[in-house]
Amino acid sequence: MFSTPHHNPQSADPQPAVPPHPDRRFRVLVIAEAANPELISVPLVGWSHAQALARVADVHLVTQVRNREAIVRAGLREGEDFTAIDSERVAGPAYRLTRWLPGGWTTRMAVTALTYRYFEGLVWKRFGRDLQAGKWDIVHRLTPLSPTVPSSIASRLEHAGVPFVIGPLNGGVAWAREFDAARRSEREWLSYVRDAYKLLPGYRATRKHAASIICGSRATLEQMPTWCHAKCHYLPENAIDPARFSRQVHGPVRTPLRVAFVGRLVPYKCPDILIEAAAPLIRAGKVVVDILGDGPLMPELKSMVAKLELGPGVRLDGWVEHAHLQDRLAESDVFGFPSIREFGGAVVLEAMALGLVPVIVDYAGPGELVTHETGFKMPMAPREQLVTGMRAILEDLAARPEIIRPMGQRARERVFQEFTWEAKARRVLGIYEACL
Repeated sequence: MFSTPHHNPQSADPQPAVPPHPDRRFRVLVIAEAANPELISVPLVGWSHAQALARVADVHLVTQVRNREAIVRAGLREGEDFTAIDSERVAGPAYRLTRWLPGGWTTRMAVTALTYRYFEGLVWKRFGRDLQAGKWDIVHRLTPLSPTVPSSIASRLEHAGVPFVIGPLNGGVAWAREFDAARRSEREWLSYVRDAYKLLPGYRATRKHAASIICGSRATLEQMPTWCHAKCHYLPENAIDPARFSRQVHGPVRTPLRVAFVGRLVPYKCPDILIEAAAPLIRAGKVVVDILGDGPLMPELKSMVAKLELGPGVRLDGWVEHAHLQDRLAESDVFGFPSIREFGGAVVLEAMALGLVPVIVDYAGPGELVTHETGFKMPMAPREQLVTGMRAILEDLAARPEIIRPMGQRARERVFQEFTWEAKARRVLGIYEACL
């Protein structure tokens, strides 16, 4: 069974559940097509979630073959702890196709919906007999996270008497009308007809035959058909690994105030809003901004810094390896993240775990993670208003630095109480118990 590497029914209630105490550990076949300890984003979510579940249940991980080497390096044994499914016959050409298609994330998910069906068919071919023989108590599909990707084995599992848990599903956050230009910049053409995925074969069957559906955001929960709400559970998608974010900012807040941003430099992340908002404070020597990331906006941001004469007040050093991210973040006091379309917002949790005070747009994922006691939330508004709002918050923090550390401490406590992978696994264990 999948174990920790050697080296190393709450329905829609967002409150943590009381950890259940089943008589024995559940035997769980975890399907995570994307699960990789050496990557970030969805593959890291799949890996971290599966690893956490392995601490509370007997888990065997089923993933795609491209993750095999990284998982072996992490200490798992192929055939015993995990199985790598070789679906490259379809996945390989599809991946190459998405690199050339004129579309963004929504287009890639449309292609994934087609290739994943082949992957899941191979999973059933490998494990179908064992499932029908009762070798597993639960099948849990962790990834894909997108609610647009149906499952072809949900009905088979129900017929075999094996509860099928799917999720956390997360996605479908509508583009704010104030930022339609950003949507076009991201080439999100399919997002205009995104709801067409509900017509895909398997959409209704997946929801009908699943025993439980974990929704990773309130937006996804609200999109679920009313007839399946009774089996839906709200559980935010992201969490943090305390070992990766063990540091904590401490000591008096220095002058200038240090503000960090982490993410791909793309239009919807809006790093330009942070730079423009902070510009007067940077020139006055009150704020320094550290942009951690890279992407197509990098040349534009460099030009912006030069035009506004911000000089060394803005650091644009490019990508930082995830293993070293906490060291860079710990150099700052505030996390400025004006992204206008985040499904989960993992970087917000990571910053909060270190004690940084988040300043975010109250829309989708980040708005569900940050409270008014643990950070600052700006209502969605046109770009100019977000610039003005963020500037006012930064001015206030620069003038009242004494409020930063207490608020950062509350943010850190919130993360470690509710948003660790261990806490999430315990809540999922409660969902398993309800299913059985």
